[in-house]
Formats: sequence, structure tokens, C-alpha cells
Amino acid sequence: MAAEFPTKPITLVVPYPAGGSTDITGRVLAAAAKKYFNQPVIVENKGGGGGTVGPNLVIAKPADGYTVGIMASTTVTISWHMGKCNFNPIDDVNHIMRYTGYLYGFVVKADSPWKTFQDFVKHVKANPDKVSYGTTGVGTGPHLAMEQISFLTGMKMTHVPYKGGAECNSALLGGHVDSVSDSTSWGPLVDAGKFRLLVVYTAARSARYPDVPTLKELGIDMVFPSPLEIMGPKALPQPIVQKIQDAFKKSLDDPEYQEVLKKYDMATTYLNSSDCEKAVRKESEELKKIVTQLGMYKK
Repeated sequence: MAAEFPTKPITLVVPYPAGGSTDITGRVLAAAAKKYFNQPVIVENKGGGGGTVGPNLVIAKPADGYTVGIMASTTVTISWHMGKCNFNPIDDVNHIMRYTGYLYGFVVKADSPWKTFQDFVKHVKANPDKVSYGTTGVGTGPHLAMEQISFLTGMKMTHVPYKGGAECNSALLGGHVDSVSDSTSWGPLVDAGKFRLLVVYTAARSARYPDVPTLKELGIDMVFPSPLEIMGPKALPQPIVQKIQDAFKKSLDDPEYQEVLKKYDMATTYLNSSDCEKAVRKESEELKKIVTQLGMYKK
């Protein structure tokens, strides 16, 4: 079976609704992988559960390589530590490869009164629980990041969860929330002058938004990871894992894929299967400490 794989189309499950950065970059990557598999790669969106529904569906599929998925490993690990995920995102998953990561940041509408993140923090502290922020769901990376920022700054805000980045953007555009903590699905709207990016959660400033400070530059001592991986059922035979890994790795150099990565300020961060699993284990321990610190940890 491994020698012949694949003999039919492969399904790539995206754990968020259509329109966000995970979906769009995933679709372009899937299109590029077609020529290396010699089979179509069909994208299916399975949003919900803060990014946990998609991977949960994938690990229940036959371990034949014909259904794989994208997993935001930080997001799913957070949900696991919070008791909101019914599978172990380390031990129940075949970590085929890490391929990129999000740029997390915090945006408001361009016509909002907050010109800087310091302005925003000052206003929220003076008006506890009166300012809302949207994320891609309870237990996602953007949610936990904002909870940690709030913990470190003394802010008290109202969290409004959505199913994906596109919904968050629509909510902010429509005035249903005051701000959004998310990945660069907001990027095109920042570029269009509709949103204002106040801060990024990375260790260094974004090349795309060099004038926007990091949290550390503002005296908030945190950096938040945001990796994405291709995953599959735990029992996938290693020869099939290798074939999937090789095809997607070659696709990372596709010019159209590289162009869409730039659009969302996402970088290629390749790790093979073994190194990907090691990284997820290490990050899981670090995230457990944060979840515990915030009083959100559940055994």
C-alpha cells in the first residue's frame, strides 16, 4: 500500500472556516502539492472547537494517508490543557511536518480613538469589562495570548469567540467588537487602511509592518508562538508519512505559495516529523505553565 500511495485524491482538512489565513495558505499549498502526489489534494473546511474539530476528525480516519489535516499545534495544545480537547494533541497525532506559523497581533478599526497599544491599555484599565475583543475561539492561541497580556497589564476585557479569522474581521468591521486578537487574516484590512495594527506578539518586529512594536518593546514580557503543521492519524505507516512530508516540503518552494505567505506575513518554518513532535512537546510544557498561571488548567 505504501509503495503505491497515492492512487486517489488526498483530503486536506483545514480546521477553520474558509477565508482566513490558514485556509487561504492551505489551499495554495494543496494546489502546489498536486504535482508531487500526481493526485488532487482536496481541501475541506471543518471549523469549530477553537481549531480542535478538524484534527479530531482526521485522527479518526483510516491511517492510509488519504486524509490529513492542518493543526495549529499551539492552539490545540492550549485546549488540551484547558480540558476542552478530547484527544491528546501530542500522543494521539502523527506530526508529519511543521511548515509555517502565524504572525499574531492586535487590531482595532482605523477610525478608533486608540492610536497606540498604550492608549488602548490605559482606556481599558479605566473602563474594566466595557471593551470587547474577538478571537477565533475559546482556548485558541489568540485568546490565550490576550488573556496573558491582560494578566500582565491588569486589563479586564470581554471576550467574544468566533469560528475563524474571517468572522472576527467581519465583527470588527461591523462594530460588534471593539478589537481583535488574531493572526494575519487581518493583514489585507490593515493594508487597506480599515484596521490599525497596534502590537505584534512575536520576538522581533514584522518585516511587513516595521513601525508596529512588539509586546516586549512596550514592557510586556511575553512572546507567543503560533506554528502550523500537517498532521494525520497516529498509526500512519512511516513510508506514507515520508511521502506526504516530501510532497508538501517540495511544495513550500512554489512561487504562488511563497507569494501568499508574504501576503499574511507568514514565514516558512520547516521541521520534519521527528523534530516537529519534539517541538510540540517542548511548547506544550511551556504553554501548560501559562495556562496554569492564568488559572485555566484542567487535568
